[in-house]
Amino acid sequence: MDLRKLKKLIDLVQESGIAELEITEGEEKVRINRIGVPGHPGAIASPQHPLPAAHAVTSAPPVAPSTPEPAEPEGHVVKSPMVGTFYRSSAPGSKPFVEIGQTINAGETLCIIEAMKLLNEIEADQTGVVKKVMVENGQPVEYGQPLFIIG
Repeated sequence: MDLRKLKKLIDLVQESGIAELEITEGEEKVRINRIGVPGHPGAIASPQHPLPAAHAVTSAPPVAPSTPEPAEPEGHVVKSPMVGTFYRSSAPGSKPFVEIGQTINAGETLCIIEAMKLLNEIEADQTGVVKKVMVENGQPVEYGQPLFIIG
C-alpha cells in the first residue's frame, strides 16, 4: 500500500473520531485503530497478522521519573510517517545514512522504515545539522514518533 495513502487514512481516522478502519487492497490488508489514551489521541496502523506477546501494545498510567531527564536538543523534529521498523542504513553492517553532527540538505535520506515488507526511505524535510537520533537501529516505530532532531 502506498505510503501517502496510508498516511491519509491515518489522518482521516484521527480527524473523524471513528474508532477503527480496515482496508483491503488486493492481498494487502491494513487495520487502523484509534488509541483512546487520555490526552494523547493517536492512531496505529497494523498489518493483519497477530503480534508476538513481546510486541503487544498495552497502556499503563505514566510513571513519574525519579531523576530529572536531560533536556532534549532544540530544533526541528523529524517524525515517523508510518508504523514499521527503523533502520539507520541500507543493509546490515553498512554505514548509516546520517551521523550526529552531520550537515544534511532537504531531500537527503535519513533512514529506512520497513512496513509490510516494503522499505521506505525517509528524507529530511529541511536543511540543517543532525543533533540527535531518537531511535535505535532495528527498533519498531509508531506513526508520529520522533526519529531525528535537526538544528
